[in-house]
Amino acid sequence: MSSTCTNMFPPKPTWGVDQIPDLTGKVIIVTGGSTGIGKETVKALLNHNAKVYIAGRNPQRVQDAIEDLQRETGKMALFLQLDLADLQSVKYAASEFLSKENRLDVLFNSGGLMYPPVEQTTKDGYDLQFGTNVLGHFYLTQLLLPLLIESARSSPDGKARVINTSSMGHTFVSGIDFDTLRDGPKRVKAGTMKLYSQSKFANVVFSNELHRRYADQGIVSVSLHPGNLKTDLQRHASKVEMMIAKHLLYPAPMGALTQLYAGTTPEGAQLGGQYLIPWARVGRAKKETDDPEIGRKLWDWLEAAVKDV
Repeated sequence: MSSTCTNMFPPKPTWGVDQIPDLTGKVIIVTGGSTGIGKETVKALLNHNAKVYIAGRNPQRVQDAIEDLQRETGKMALFLQLDLADLQSVKYAASEFLSKENRLDVLFNSGGLMYPPVEQTTKDGYDLQFGTNVLGHFYLTQLLLPLLIESARSSPDGKARVINTSSMGHTFVSGIDFDTLRDGPKRVKAGTMKLYSQSKFANVVFSNELHRRYADQGIVSVSLHPGNLKTDLQRHASKVEMMIAKHLLYPAPMGALTQLYAGTTPEGAQLGGQYLIPWARVGRAKKETDDPEIGRKLWDWLEAAVKDV
């Protein structure tokens, strides 16, 4: 069976959330944790005794999720104000977290945006999907890296993890057109679907480059396709797309499996630089995502974009 087919129609999972080890003492951030697979991820982490921060933009929405999760798990998640589409907000969120915690074991870069109107941009003038899905997460990771590295040193397995949620959509492009990342005619002409795929391609590139640069300091960086899921992510899709998709989509809890496997299990600690597919299996991303030259170019671009924030 082709890899596209096994991504669309994966075999039944052989791993489940009941196999997550006890996470007492672990401090974890989940971006986009108030809905969809992010919320399901938080639920499983709370059920296994982790201290979890939901990083999100809308305080009311996050508070509602915290209350829902408390009813379901008996545990209380914590709110971290974060708008990935505003670099100042990212800077403030990292500073706020660092003022409260002296360790960070896992960062789930799980939040994301899909197919917004193409005219929408970030507060800093970047393509909204790239700015949210890639640049915002890069900056958050960069600001928290010193603490992640320090936490790895004191962790029993010598690791701290950064789990980057990508998508099968990354396969629809073969590179990054850097002329479409800031607002302009070329970006608009590319269209929202291509810009989404490009952002998911860049998620894998970033994850691989993070692995190259920091694996020797205990950072386990993994990217993954969570599955084709029924979540709030499709809110900008057309009615026709949704009619077709509803027969191909799996429930949100299934989508949390792969990132939970990468982020919590002893096996996950050995998966640095890998790309996972549903459900909790090692797969293979498009080969161009692992080109060190593209990785270096993207990293340089991202660093330049956040240099003066």
